[in-house]
Amino acid sequence: MKKQNKKAILVLADGTIFEGSSFGAEGEAIGEVVFNTSMSGYQEVLTDPSYKGQIVAMTYTQIGNYGIDEEDIESNKLWLSGFIVKENCNYPSNWRSVGTLDEYLKRNNIVSIEGIDTRVLTKHLRDNGAMNGIISSVDLNPASLIKKAQKFPSMTGLDLAKEVTCKEPYKWNQGLWDIESGYAPDRNIQGQALHINPPFSKGGKGGFKVIAYDFGIKFNILRNLINVGCDVSIVPASTPAEDVLRMNPDGVFLSNGPGDPDAVTYAIENVRKLIGKKPIFGICLGHQILGLALGGKTYKLKFGHHGGNQPVMDLTTKKVEITCQNHGFAVDMGSLKGIAELTHINLNDQTVEGLAHTKLPLFSVQYHPEASPGPHDSSYLFQRFVDMMEHA
Repeated sequence: MKKQNKKAILVLADGTIFEGSSFGAEGEAIGEVVFNTSMSGYQEVLTDPSYKGQIVAMTYTQIGNYGIDEEDIESNKLWLSGFIVKENCNYPSNWRSVGTLDEYLKRNNIVSIEGIDTRVLTKHLRDNGAMNGIISSVDLNPASLIKKAQKFPSMTGLDLAKEVTCKEPYKWNQGLWDIESGYAPDRNIQGQALHINPPFSKGGKGGFKVIAYDFGIKFNILRNLINVGCDVSIVPASTPAEDVLRMNPDGVFLSNGPGDPDAVTYAIENVRKLIGKKPIFGICLGHQILGLALGGKTYKLKFGHHGGNQPVMDLTTKKVEITCQNHGFAVDMGSLKGIAELTHINLNDQTVEGLAHTKLPLFSVQYHPEASPGPHDSSYLFQRFVDMMEHA
């Protein structure tokens, strides 16, 4: 018989109320409420730094059914503000599992709610747009919670990259996961510390030298760069362009991350200084920052794209890919005035999913070719980056 959990409520800033049960940590969680359409991959979602400042509702009906393991993580902590599911499974079945979702959320102090109609919630957010909300198991007064949600800052204008970025540069050496041997090589995830001053040598045993800006980078991005032979070093979001150029990399990678790209002014300025000097590849927030550095504009989407089933067409090949996505902002292609060309488009709403400079070696995509969670249709983009560095 399932244990009866303590009552909890979810209140949206527009006054909509959902009653359910508390699981994970008790308390209050406040943030922008978004929905994720992935059927699996909840642990990767929980550890994705791009969800900083957000409460995530999973649309799949049962979450936690394969438990928690120590390998399926995309960063060293849980970043999201709160978690919403229709049904939490306390009896997972998976040979890799070392615990339950409930235990994992409690251990990481993530306030969560189950037992609400997530289909109704998703339709409400789809019709009315992502909005602030609050989960509480301690204050059950809707009027009080509505006021808290309405006073909470909007995602627009927030620089959250500075809150999730690494503090010091470091090297990365872990490759992709294999069912027989795990991660290759099986070493310390963040590798050794990196010193800014010594420059890289071009090419060599480790392949092309890549400096990755960490705006909230996912581990599987780094694993994919290793998989195509890159020698990868990661630097904090605010690292000056001059320091990156002093390291003499073969290419620069701009990572995913949370918040409003327009607010990350220091990154926009640094990327602007790198354009034309090094090949550049950007993903998600990195794609948006690159668009802004090229002189373009970004705008807030109504409810964003979050999940592992977004159809995207690569206009250079006419191939359709099913992609993993997690973003609430998009690049306005028209604002780039011909400086860059559209390379990928979302087939659901025709928003920009990729761009490339018309003359210089740089390109970016709005979605997540590294997956985790999601399909692997787009992993070819990492090799495209290597090919670009090779011909630069």
